[in-house]
Amino acid sequence: MTTPFQLRTGTGIDVAGLGASTLDALTTVDQFPGGEGDENRGVQAAGCIALQGGGPIATAMATVARLGGRAAIIDALGDDWIGARILAEFAQCGVDTSAVIICPGATSAFSNILVRERDGERHIIFARGTAGEFPADRISRDLICNAAVLHLNGRHFEACRKAIEIAREHGTLVSFDGGKGRFRSESLELLPQVDIAILSLDFATQLLAAAGGSNERVEDPHEITTAIRRSLDIALIVLTDGARGSWIDPAGADTFHQPAFPVAHVVDTTGCGDVYHGAFLFALAKEMPLAECASLASAAAAISATALGGRGRLPTLEELQCDAGVPPAS
Repeated sequence: MTTPFQLRTGTGIDVAGLGASTLDALTTVDQFPGGEGDENRGVQAAGCIALQGGGPIATAMATVARLGGRAAIIDALGDDWIGARILAEFAQCGVDTSAVIICPGATSAFSNILVRERDGERHIIFARGTAGEFPADRISRDLICNAAVLHLNGRHFEACRKAIEIAREHGTLVSFDGGKGRFRSESLELLPQVDIAILSLDFATQLLAAAGGSNERVEDPHEITTAIRRSLDIALIVLTDGARGSWIDPAGADTFHQPAFPVAHVVDTTGCGDVYHGAFLFALAKEMPLAECASLASAAAAISATALGGRGRLPTLEELQCDAGVPPAS
């Protein structure tokens, strides 16, 4: 199935991401700490510990680069050791950081993530940092103009508005990441201006409730994508729901379901959705049919779940083509 929009080819960047980058400290535990009086609230032994870059948009860009795509990140970091580590990992992944600004005396974002060993569920403690919002007047017009896709999630909100304005002027597609637990009312301002909306089931149901003023929760994926399309003119809607897979709804064509790839042992679900986004957009920028984009993304998310952290196991394109049965790109 072909895409419902015109993709610019021959651009300098496949995907440019605008969003917050973090450094994640991940620790596996038998159980999450309990409350007062719970025997699990005290000291407990850790399993595996890892320190790696994180953040939804940032991890998507690392995935694009790992697959051989050209990715760039737009963000504001502090000049602390955390920011230095984040930048070093981007460089190792091959992500362009020329649009990152460093704020003197500021701290960068840091997350402590506890991962429950038996099922990969996680508990996140997040410190936003003091670098602040990326200034809208510092958005690189050249970077946006030279990207096939701009990917964002509403962080650095005023910069998002400016970046979308530039993208729409120059034919760069705009992709929105609606992650689980991340719905904000200001998303309603951005979504009508995007071409691609990749939404978790949780985000999508909250979006419908806010847009329609109803407290009734819609659960059926087909009903959700149909309802979103009635109110928002979005060329491509992708709905994700973990182990249930994803639903791809292109304008003017039938919705189809992409099953999740089975995982024998889930280590950690942190960043699986972000990896899905990165792989999907990479494939889209390489002009793969939508069915192949979805299959490649699903395989990437499954592989990611076999290691600790969103970037603990980023697959190569060759691995995904083998697992997903997608032929090599021409």
